[in-house]
Amino acid sequence: MTLPVSISDIRTEVASYVAAFPQKSGDPAIWRPPLVAAARADERFDILPRIAADDHALPRDLLPSARCVIVFFIPFHKSLARENHTGDTPCRNWGLAYESTNRLINALSGHLKQFLAQRGHATELTPATHNFDPQRLMARWSHKHLGHIADLGRFGVNAQFITPAGCAGRMGSLVTAADLGDHPLVTDAELCLHKRGKSCLVCVNRCPVAAVSEAGIDRQRCWTRLNHNLQDTAALAGLDSHTHVCGKCQVLVPCSLKIPPAPQAESGNP
Repeated sequence: MTLPVSISDIRTEVASYVAAFPQKSGDPAIWRPPLVAAARADERFDILPRIAADDHALPRDLLPSARCVIVFFIPFHKSLARENHTGDTPCRNWGLAYESTNRLINALSGHLKQFLAQRGHATELTPATHNFDPQRLMARWSHKHLGHIADLGRFGVNAQFITPAGCAGRMGSLVTAADLGDHPLVTDAELCLHKRGKSCLVCVNRCPVAAVSEAGIDRQRCWTRLNHNLQDTAALAGLDSHTHVCGKCQVLVPCSLKIPPAPQAESGNP
C-alpha cells in the first residue's frame, strides 16, 4: 500500500535525525538545523550533462520511476568556521567534521530511503562524496548542481554552494518515486555578491594557493592543495584517505552562514 508523503514529513525527518545524530553516534554537535528542497524530476534535470559532467546521471538513470529529487544541506556551527579560519591549512576539527558529516549524510540518506519505502515509495541515492571522475574532477552525481536546479541555493564565485544557511556545510541528495512537488528555498538568480555585481571577492583572497579567481575555480590547483593538506599537514595526520579538505574559501566570508544581505538598491529600500 502506498501512503502519501509531504515535504513537511521529509523536513521533519531530516531535522530530527540531524538533531539526534550526535548522541546516537558519539560525534560532536557541530551542525545547525538542516535545509531541504525538492523538485519534480522533470525536464529541468536534462541540463545536467551540459552544466556539470557530460556523463552526469539523470534522476531516471538512478530510478526509472523517479518523480522527485530531494536535496538537503547540513550547515556547520559558526564556531567550527571560526576555528578553521586561522592559518593557510585546515584545522583538525575541520577534517574530523568532514568525516563525521559524511557519516551523517550517508546514515540520513539511508534513513530517508527506509522512511519512504515503509510508505511504498522507491528511492535511490549515492554516497555523500567521491563519486567523481578523478581525471576531470567532475562529479557524476553533483549534489550542488541538483541543489541549484531544485532551488536550494546558488553557486558562489568559489564554486561553493550558497544556501539560506550559507555555504559552510555539506550536501546530500536522493531520488524518489514519491511525488512531493516543487519546494524551492530561493528564487533569486544569484546569491553571491560578486555575481550580483557587488564588491566582495573575499573568498578569492582567502584561497592560500590562488585557486579561486573572479573567473571561478581552478579545479586541478584546488585538488592538488587538498591532497597536499591530507599528506603533509600534521593536524590531519591519521585521518581517512578520502578526507580532502581545506575550506578556507568557505569560512568567515560574507556567505559562510547566510545569504549576504542585499544592498539597499536591490532590496527596494530607499
